[in-house]
Order: sequence, then structure tokens, then C-alpha cells
Amino acid sequence: MPSPDPKIISGNANRPLAQAISRRMSLHRGIKTGLVDARVERFNDQEIFVEVYENVRGEDMFIVQSTSNPANDNLMELLIISDALRRSSASRITAVIPYFGYARQDRRTKARTPISAKLVANLIANSGIERVLTMDLHAAQIQGFFDIPVDNLYASPIFALDIMHHFKGQMDDVMIVSPDVGGVARARELAQRINAPLSIVDKRREKAGEVSEMTVIGDVSGKKVIIVDDICDTAGTLCKAADVLIDAGATEVHSYITHGVLSGPAVERITNSKMKSLVITDSIEPTQAIKDCKNIRIVPTAPMLTQAILNIWNGTSVSSLFDTATLEPIYEPLYPGLAIDG
Repeated sequence: MPSPDPKIISGNANRPLAQAISRRMSLHRGIKTGLVDARVERFNDQEIFVEVYENVRGEDMFIVQSTSNPANDNLMELLIISDALRRSSASRITAVIPYFGYARQDRRTKARTPISAKLVANLIANSGIERVLTMDLHAAQIQGFFDIPVDNLYASPIFALDIMHHFKGQMDDVMIVSPDVGGVARARELAQRINAPLSIVDKRREKAGEVSEMTVIGDVSGKKVIIVDDICDTAGTLCKAADVLIDAGATEVHSYITHGVLSGPAVERITNSKMKSLVITDSIEPTQAIKDCKNIRIVPTAPMLTQAILNIWNGTSVSSLFDTATLEPIYEPLYPGLAIDG
């Protein structure tokens, strides 16, 4: 007989997050919930091999796997795990992809270029996955690339709780900043959650990858500014924005970024920057250098992802997790005594 509980299996992309979700699931369900026993290995030529040791026939399966660096390996692991589960007669397969790689390639910006996000969406759907749970897609319309249901969670309710906790008694001095015009909607949404004003850093590029000029739109004088974005890769633009904001009169610069890709010189740049803190989620498994960086702080996503998995499994609302007030009791141990009303 199938288990009455959801079952979680993990690839190699972010096992600590998958383990945190399983521990949280044990707390919710009142019974020990471990990861499904499986091996995801590579042959000598780096071909990926998956073997599931437990019976999954008729089970509601959730694969936890971010498609982060190495993106291609982690994507193939996700597809092959799904194929193994489908061929083993799992009743439903949901991909929990906290960080959806290739999301930045969501349109053709030049002639003769691909729309890789759509290609990846097709691969996922054709592998046997019936539903996707992700967080802060680079562009929300990527949900339309899939012919299967997609639940796109937001980190902003967690960030709102974190800001209200760490800036308690100083909220009148807080200002939210979008690092570019394209991120205004994301920044405005967080600003509304914490009732803070909004500013924009307008950047102009002479060529791809190089920012030639930055201008602050709005008065940041005397403010503790918080830059909000979905992805931080090499951190060049982020650190330059921090310099511009300090020069414009901001007293402190903090950043809240959902997905800390932090490749190449990113950690070194952040360490030496004028930013007082960078807050990221654990959607991508942090390297040791990130953990050791004095001005990078990591907030957990396992409480929210676990609740979303349970809501999908028992057929209740996932969109309820968009509200800060809904997440407040879930994150009570981290942010005690906030008493959010709405």
C-alpha cells in the first residue's frame, strides 16, 4: 500500500536544504520523515546514474533539486530522477526547484539566440514531472512556458519578517531600493509589505556586462537603504550601486537577494564593499567562502517550502504563503514577537 505521506527525494544540488525540509516535515507530521533512500552517481565519463532503493509505486513524490552551478549536471539529475520515479509507477511527481536555472534566458534579446528557459520547461514536463514548485522566478511569465502547473513562491514575505526583526525601532529610516528599472515591481512589493518608501538606481550600459553610469532616483539622504533583487551573480553591479547610494547620502546599505549565485569574484567584492550586509536565501547551497564571509547572512527557506509541499500534497492553497502574516507563525522561532496583523 502507498504511504499516506508525501515522499521527498533529493539530487546532489542542495542536499542540506532537502534534509532541512524532511526534518521540518517530521515536525509537521509528528512522524519521522527521511529522504527517500537513493543514489545519484556518475560513471567515469560523468554520465549520471540514479537508483531508488525504496518502493515508490503509487507515492506522491517531491524531488528537491535546484538547477544551480553546475547547472547542466543538476538539471540532468532532476530529469533522470524523474524518469526513474515515473518508470517505478509513482502516482505524481512534483519538482521542487528553489532556484530555476536558465531563467535569465527568457526571451530573444538578439537575433539567432535561444529561449533556453522554454527549452528547459519542455524538458522538465516531458520527463514525467507533473507540477513545479519554485521561488522568485527571474520573470513571472516563465510560468507560462510550462504546460503543467507551476507554483512560484516569493521570498519577500520572509525578507519582510527579517527586516522588521533586524530593523526593529528603526523602520522610519528604512528605504527600499530597486537596483534597476526592471526590478521596480519586486522592490515596490516589498516596500508595501513593510510600509517603506521606494527609490530606484537607474543604470546605463554602453555594452553588455559593463555599467557605465548609475543615477539614484529619489532622496536617500539619511536613510538605511535596502537593495532588493532576485539574483546576485558576480556582484559587480550590486557593489557599485552600494557606492552610488553612499555617495548620495545613505547612512547604511544592505541588500536582500533571493538567489545567491555569487560566482567568480563575488564574495571578495562583497567583503570589500560598502554594504553593511547581504542577506540571501539557501535556495542555492552556499559555498564555504559564502558561509565565512562576515557580511553575508543566510535565511532559511525550508519552513516555507515544507508548508508549500504539504499544501500541494493535501490540496490546500499555496498562494496563502504569499502573505507575511501567514508565514509569521511558521518563522516564529527565528523572528519572535513580531505580531504581524496583515
